[in-house]
Amino acid sequence: MTAAVSRRTTATATATAPSPHAGAFHAALGRAAIVALYDELALEPKPGLVSFADTGSHDDMDASTFLRSLFSLRHFFVRVAAQGAHSDAFEPLESLGIAAEARMLQATGGVNTHRGAIFMLGLLCAAAGAAHDAGLPCNATALRGTLLARWGGALASRATRSLDTHGARAAREHGLRGASEEAAQGLPTLFDRVLPALRDARRAGAGDRGARLHALFTAMAEADDTNLVHRGGLQGLRDARLLARAFLAEGGGLTADAPARAARVHAAFVERRLSPGGAADLLAAACWVERVERLAGAAPR
Repeated sequence: MTAAVSRRTTATATATAPSPHAGAFHAALGRAAIVALYDELALEPKPGLVSFADTGSHDDMDASTFLRSLFSLRHFFVRVAAQGAHSDAFEPLESLGIAAEARMLQATGGVNTHRGAIFMLGLLCAAAGAAHDAGLPCNATALRGTLLARWGGALASRATRSLDTHGARAAREHGLRGASEEAAQGLPTLFDRVLPALRDARRAGAGDRGARLHALFTAMAEADDTNLVHRGGLQGLRDARLLARAFLAEGGGLTADAPARAARVHAAFVERRLSPGGAADLLAAACWVERVERLAGAAPR
């Protein structure tokens, strides 16, 4: 669902896209996506990532860049949810994603702030639109099942393409499970690892900051984050995982000193210019699922 996949025109996407006012539920799904991305941006300290506190390992973006990007995406998630409810065709979703990426790059002056989120959250919004249209509860089980049933085949085919992105090249070179393969398998890192970590932390009494740190570090510990490989090679990925697992072994986000421990990891990442962008997308996606389950009154599963 990015410009690296296809070069269809944004005019095609606009012509086939449902109205952003296609339904109150689709609008609510879109708002939930924007809020989830804001949740990720506002969390700090995040190892190597941009927040309102600092720019992490990045010289070309800051929090205002992300806010401009979020504003540019405010209609995309609504449209893709409505399209998911309308049809099980993958091509219109892909076209909407390409158009959204173009708007993001225009808003940020060419800086990639949310390419991964456009793909992952776009698919989740489409799955939620389809599940709701089918009368299914918008919980994790139904979302994952709908994603695979509707677009699993198309996503598996997409995963075999030689995409020209930093992440795709890193995944091919090192035999990693990149974003395309994750999607084709029904987002296992999100649904089997990161979302449960967020829920477990809340059950243990963590507030928003602690629960989200717990989920983020779980994503860092588990995901084949090709952003880390692009910046630091395989050793960068291995070292990031070791630091994340040590953070979790010391209590994760459940202890009073979690922010201080996260800040130390942040400093280590900045020193090496590492940035776990894939983990950030997973955190935002987990926050979105959590919010959509509440929105739809669906029991978490």
